[in-house]
Amino acid sequence: MLNLVLFGPPGAGKGTQSEKLIQKYNLVHLSTGDLLRSQIAAGTELGLRAKQLMDNGLLVPDEVVIGMIESKLQENQAAPGFIFDGFPRTVNQAIALDQLLDQHQTRITVMVALVVDSEELTRRLLLRGQTSGRPDDQNEELIRRRVKEYNDKTAPVADYYNQQEKYVAIDGIGSIEDIFQTICQKIEESVVR
Repeated sequence: MLNLVLFGPPGAGKGTQSEKLIQKYNLVHLSTGDLLRSQIAAGTELGLRAKQLMDNGLLVPDEVVIGMIESKLQENQAAPGFIFDGFPRTVNQAIALDQLLDQHQTRITVMVALVVDSEELTRRLLLRGQTSGRPDDQNEELIRRRVKEYNDKTAPVADYYNQQEKYVAIDGIGSIEDIFQTICQKIEESVVR
């Protein structure tokens, strides 16, 4: 089973690359944001609990998110693998994910991090803000804060996977196809290990 963690700050190109990876490897996309929305829409017990927390301005705790991921793993037992997008964001989440995958006799194959410098990210997000209408992509100060927050909070997760020899950094600047080919090459090398 091929299980990928796709990492990168806002504007690094995760969405574009994850679509291509899903098609090439026939992976199930696990986006925590999508999972939360679908569980809430379906009115599941976990979804109702998450909605109640979110309605009160609180973060959804790790155990609720892990529960949602577990239900997705159960639903897709025949899948050739998963791509985790937006999760894990903390070392505690990475540990919980490893424990969950162990219960399903699988593991993370590789964590691919798209690396893009802050100036390029800011430029890309401002550009995206002009076309998408997303207010969080139109304020340069807010963009810089989001990128800094990402870098501060996720660096320990990269270290966690690096200690397991599963971390791969990919230059996120270049053509979409060149970046994709580099990611695929690193995935293939990880699978052989």
